[in-house]
Amino acid sequence: MAGAKQLLELTWFNKDKALIPSEEGRYAYEWVDPKDPRYCETRTLVVDEVVTGKQSSKDDDTQYSERADLDPTEDNLLILGESGDVLEGLTRVPELREKYLGKVKCIYIDPPFNTAQTFANYEDNLEHSVWLTMMRDRLVHLRKLLSDEGSIWVHLDDVENHRMRVLMDEVFGSGNFVREIVWRKTYSPENRSTITASQDFILVYAKSNAGFRESRNPLPRTAAQNSAYKNPDSDPRGPWKPGDFTAGAGHATNDQFYPLTTPAGLTFNPPPGRAWVYTESRYKELLGQNRVYFGVDGLGRPAFKRFLSDIEGKGRVPDSWWDHSEVGHNDAAKKEIQSLIPEESPFSTPKPERLLERIIHIATNPGDVVLDVFAGSGTTAAVAQKMGRRWVTCELVEDTFSRFTRPRLEKVVNDEDQGGISIQKPERVDATEKGLPEGLTPEDAQKFNSAFNKVLAAKPELKTEAVVKALKTATKTKNQKGVVNWRGGGGFTVAHLAPQCFDYVPELRLVTLTEAATGATLVNSVAANLNFSLTPDSRHFDGKRGSMFLKVVEGRLDKDKVEELLAHLDEGEGVTLAATELEPGIRQFARTTDKPCQIVHIPNDIFTYSATQEGK
Repeated sequence: MAGAKQLLELTWFNKDKALIPSEEGRYAYEWVDPKDPRYCETRTLVVDEVVTGKQSSKDDDTQYSERADLDPTEDNLLILGESGDVLEGLTRVPELREKYLGKVKCIYIDPPFNTAQTFANYEDNLEHSVWLTMMRDRLVHLRKLLSDEGSIWVHLDDVENHRMRVLMDEVFGSGNFVREIVWRKTYSPENRSTITASQDFILVYAKSNAGFRESRNPLPRTAAQNSAYKNPDSDPRGPWKPGDFTAGAGHATNDQFYPLTTPAGLTFNPPPGRAWVYTESRYKELLGQNRVYFGVDGLGRPAFKRFLSDIEGKGRVPDSWWDHSEVGHNDAAKKEIQSLIPEESPFSTPKPERLLERIIHIATNPGDVVLDVFAGSGTTAAVAQKMGRRWVTCELVEDTFSRFTRPRLEKVVNDEDQGGISIQKPERVDATEKGLPEGLTPEDAQKFNSAFNKVLAAKPELKTEAVVKALKTATKTKNQKGVVNWRGGGGFTVAHLAPQCFDYVPELRLVTLTEAATGATLVNSVAANLNFSLTPDSRHFDGKRGSMFLKVVEGRLDKDKVEELLAHLDEGEGVTLAATELEPGIRQFARTTDKPCQIVHIPNDIFTYSATQEGK
């Protein structure tokens, strides 16, 4: 599917079939042929409301980050509807396709239906087949939406992770696999389990690995990382830490093996199996630049001085192990939701805002589009809004949508959400006069003092000992003041999927219209399925594609109506006339007109005709 030949392909029951919802608002599906009109139908969006928030003004006594000054985004979309139908709309409806196709920078999905509870009515083999087919179809659409620099992050537990990896290789190409992230999501064992499942997995794929590599952002350095840099020799270039002056001998040149003489007159050779990192001439240059350190007394082996000023602003390369101490855990996520919606019981496995913050930071920049088609409690959209990104998200279950997703996002834009990443978590920092001992981070020092205080509580007579006071002084730390990242503002459009307009009786191969297929609902559906953009300002036509116009006629189309509409066309223009009833001989008449005129019967010709059109 990704264009590259796959050496390994996953097979499953009914892989050649498609799935359609068998019940609105639930994870219930039935198998159909991929050409079934119920699967092929493109459903449009109906706008319900535009929600606009208000940004709070700054307080002189509060510290704010640069993020708090970003312009809050308003061009966001919250949709109630089934993810597959929403994705078809985003990739097929002309107005949505133009806006989102190939323009989404980051996709995060946490599929909620990869557990046995979701498919309680199915046998195991069918359960996995349903899940794989659903994910396959969604991944195909999601790949189309990604920009060339875009990436997709798929959050899974260990139930389907191995199958999803092969499926994503098939859709995105194995060469576009970026990494598998391990998130340690719990901080205590589950005593009822045989082996505690303490981690989830996040599969990361790119639309183009090269494009993502060029655009991805490094992670910011932490205070703990910076605290490893000291300045024992009062170097005017600031704090530094020693780096190894040797390297493996395997790829070294002859120039890297030499007796190194220090300013104190001592001579050192590389250890066995090692070589000096630099040639002798380069060593002498570095020595002249005061970039080589020989210990406090000047009698030690050489170390290279790595200055903090050389790497500040460059960040750090993300790794694949994400601990809950850095990005949060499930319990923290539950508290984030409870603080916003205290009257409701939170999800069993919500995702903390700091986890999404890291993903969105790595994958996007302010103004980029973030997509999540399994909204749940709305964490992805909430974090994207707070980070100045545009977003699209949808939720299938109306109860979840109305109780969690929408209320949470309304609180975000109205600056009623002070949890999560709204305020930067205070970092523990060095509070000593001379700096913490080498290799000791502020977190380590805090843990030491916490344990030490327990000892002193049991042995209070030790508190007056000089060595105890010295240890406390040498390991003193403090919390940085919290920094405000979010002040509210921006907004979003609330929409839902338009009702289905077409039904199908497979036994009779008969396409029929539903009760909803009337008025604007029918016009919008026909326009989308025939790949026409709507023209609401036109007095005579409903849609346009290039030089062709569209008119939807709910009722009988006769020769008089055809001639009336043709009279409104200019030279070089044509029209597609879609009607629920055709006068006998009307197609032959249309072929005799002096302007291009295509006749389409609703519903018989919709899918036969639309299948040949661009974008279907």
